[in-house]
Amino acid sequence: MSISKLEEERDQLLDEIDELEVVCDTLPLCEEENGCQKCETYAKIEKLAAQVEELEDKIEELMSSEEDIED
Repeated sequence: MSISKLEEERDQLLDEIDELEVVCDTLPLCEEENGCQKCETYAKIEKLAAQVEELEDKIEELMSSEEDIED
């Protein structure tokens, strides 16, 4: 998979996270103490954030591989 494709996928996930965070800000559950731990939307955000991190690791790995090839 190309770097640009990975970056595009990462950006889509980040947009989805932003949308979910807006929802979280309006949920009564999230206003409660420890509400985020019970919130399904917050769980989705954490899952997406983990996927973003994996994509960023892949992007970094590909970029360093390309640098090694250029050297």
